[in-house]
Amino acid sequence: MKRRCPQSGVTLIELVIAITLVSLITFGIMFAMRIGLNTLERSNTRFIENRRVLGVDRVMHQQLGGFIPAMAECRSGAEEPVAAVPFFQGEPVMMRFASTYSLEEGARGYPRILEYLVLPGEGGEGVRLIVNEFLYTGPASAGFTCIGTMPGAEGPVGRFRPVEVGPKAFVLADKLSRCVFAYKEEMPDPPFERWRSDWRAKRYPSAVRIDMAPLEQDGAKLEVLPVTVSLHITRDPSVKYENKIEN
Repeated sequence: MKRRCPQSGVTLIELVIAITLVSLITFGIMFAMRIGLNTLERSNTRFIENRRVLGVDRVMHQQLGGFIPAMAECRSGAEEPVAAVPFFQGEPVMMRFASTYSLEEGARGYPRILEYLVLPGEGGEGVRLIVNEFLYTGPASAGFTCIGTMPGAEGPVGRFRPVEVGPKAFVLADKLSRCVFAYKEEMPDPPFERWRSDWRAKRYPSAVRIDMAPLEQDGAKLEVLPVTVSLHITRDPSVKYENKIEN
């Protein structure tokens, strides 16, 4: 029978070395997990930002693509007669029109009056683009935004109230270095078309361009790009069409 050595066992130095090795391995595992979680969080944030950029581009295309050539009943004063004018307000940093597409109901709900407005960004850095939505029920509802008429290139046009930030305003794009609107005008003579920074005509533009650029360039993620959408108008409500029946 073997006799046990009275000096067998684990020394204090060996125990300290073992604990130190376990601590180093645990620290390495935790550090690797933290790096992985941070990478996952950054990737998820970038993915959300990219989806937002694509979503904003899609929303603006659908809202402008659903443009309605509506009319507005404008009145300069309580005693003045009502004047029906094309409902469209186009300025460099402000735009108002009617559309079949809304953020709340998409293309399935009632038409909306959309108001685009460019505002200073948070902390005065850059600019941001917001949109207001109001229910459109006809020329009378559009007339609430009109405060009278003024001379235009082809006759009287509407004079509209300034666009203000509404209680349900939605930020379409933020942290932009610039955001301006331009409107395409078709002409019968050369050059046959031109882009204007404001719209003062008794008809509708054939296209709208929203020129945007990010405040900070980052090649690792999607950036907002200029949006140009044609306004498909098949019938001008300001023109009276007569049906002629020939025997």
